[in-house]
Amino acid sequence: MRRLFACLLILAAMPVAAIPVGTPLEFANPAQEEQYQTLIRELRCTVCQNQSLVDSNAGLARDLRRNIYQMTRAGQDREQITEFMVSRYGDFVLYRPPLQPNTYLLWFGPFLFLLVGVLVLVAVIGRQRRAHDRGLSAEERARLAELTRQRP
Repeated sequence: MRRLFACLLILAAMPVAAIPVGTPLEFANPAQEEQYQTLIRELRCTVCQNQSLVDSNAGLARDLRRNIYQMTRAGQDREQITEFMVSRYGDFVLYRPPLQPNTYLLWFGPFLFLLVGVLVLVAVIGRQRRAHDRGLSAEERARLAELTRQRP
């Protein structure tokens, strides 16, 4: 029964995979096409949050791809298009945001978390060593001796 269901799912998905995604885009020259491909890979879909524009099927991503295509065809360079996207959507649209005060946590946060983790680990290990090295107090030794004497 499970195999039949899996086969039906595969058969149902096959026609969807055969449908063309979109019409081929035409560019004036290969440099424009390369710029377009680079931009849609380097800019993030603000709806999907962790997908590039090329990977996203969201409506906004389609609109942004269309805008980038139109701007590229109009002769705008990569910096102009990126500046337009950042002015409209903020630094979040960039996969590699610039190093500036409002992105310090983004850039240095992983190292900060690593440092905090190492400090916590060192503190825990140090506490365990101190507890282990301290040995038995006089009362504890007396109690241990008393307990070992009571054994038959």
